[in-house]
Amino acid sequence: MNRLAHLVLPLTIALAACQVGSDPDLDQTGDQPELPEQNDALVPEMEIPTPEGWGGELPIVPEGYTVSAIAQDLKIPRQTLVLPNGDILVAEGSGGKAPKLRPKDVIAGWIKKRGKSPVEGGDRLTLLRDEDGDGQTDLQTTFIEGLDAPYGLALVDGTLYVANQGNLVSFEYTEGATRIAGSGTEVTKLPAKINHHWTKAMTASPDGSKLYVGIGSNSNVGERGMDVEEDRAVIWEIDRETGASRIFASGIRNPTALAFDPWNEQLWAVVNERDELGPQLVPDYLTSVRDGAFYGWPYSYYGQNVDPRIKPARPDLVNKAVVPDYALGSHVAALGVDFTTDGGLGGRFAEGAFVGMHGSWNRADPSGYKVVFVPFRGGRPSGEPIDLLTGFLKDGHARGRPVGVTYDEARGVLYVADDVSNTVWRIAPRGAARRNSSGDTTQLPGDPRPPSTAPTTR
Repeated sequence: MNRLAHLVLPLTIALAACQVGSDPDLDQTGDQPELPEQNDALVPEMEIPTPEGWGGELPIVPEGYTVSAIAQDLKIPRQTLVLPNGDILVAEGSGGKAPKLRPKDVIAGWIKKRGKSPVEGGDRLTLLRDEDGDGQTDLQTTFIEGLDAPYGLALVDGTLYVANQGNLVSFEYTEGATRIAGSGTEVTKLPAKINHHWTKAMTASPDGSKLYVGIGSNSNVGERGMDVEEDRAVIWEIDRETGASRIFASGIRNPTALAFDPWNEQLWAVVNERDELGPQLVPDYLTSVRDGAFYGWPYSYYGQNVDPRIKPARPDLVNKAVVPDYALGSHVAALGVDFTTDGGLGGRFAEGAFVGMHGSWNRADPSGYKVVFVPFRGGRPSGEPIDLLTGFLKDGHARGRPVGVTYDEARGVLYVADDVSNTVWRIAPRGAARRNSSGDTTQLPGDPRPPSTAPTTR
């Protein structure tokens, strides 16, 4: 691989130099993103900030907020789940086994690898516990081991569900437990052939009867053939009791995180769109997910914008493609989403969606590499995204890359998994209420939230 990289890297640079660069004035967020002309280059722009430690520094949060590392030296933390007693579960792992098809796949793989942590994925869940409510982890244990690239997590009626890259398994959970032994019970197989996009995002319906699992495509735009895309680029609805599944939505290239909103109990997803049409095509997005809807992949994007690379064309599907609700920017690689309401983190972060952006690899000017907040009003996105957690990029290096985001409503804080520095970050209003293990809550001075919306004992 290193020899090949030395041979192709100069060619990559030369070809990329001939491409049309990004337009900084192009607005690619919101409900009507600006979409430039397509640029299907032989080799797309590829540039990724390489990992470098924090050196004692911290990510940047707005004035009035604090950020702290509550767990470090993890093994590729991806998603987190807050348990009823306040314990935090962290899914750690890295999967996928898709073979390279084209020379540019080899180049892209080499570029992407340069931006990753050298740590091997843990294939486990780690438990974090804050005994005294001071925002620091007092107990860190391996909760479940022997998993296979776990990603999506859900807890329903005393049962913990884990979405591995190839199956959905369940474990009996007892509150306060610090370890679960065994391999669990398989609820259902999940599509695992090739696994170009291996992450299996998951959330539970508000009534707990159904589980929803995001299953990414097996290619960028069908270059492996559409036969391997069966049950890919979809969201499954799974009956929790029987394991029976159906396709809830399709044409949704890589739904990397799922959550139900607290206003209308509507399912939402963040989605990574296709590559190789230029540095500003196609914007990744946040969207409500309608039962039976088709979102365009691979035949079109953002509604009826046809992708000419797909043969044969399918105008019948293009005509019914749903336009996503909210663009997040091209190639930001959104991998996390969660909602807040009733005051949330206070100030500008009171009502809306937190989105974790892992960051680009295929544009000369990196995009993403931060956590943003999308304001909502009346159950709909309303306004420009607001930076919440930044500072991941410095001097051409990435000190971290955000993945999952989880809002802890009872404690009024946000947790962010970072799979390059292998850290879980905690964001809180400065002087926020603390809640100890007995459930007692004390309001401290300086909380930017109104008193009526500060966290309460649940």
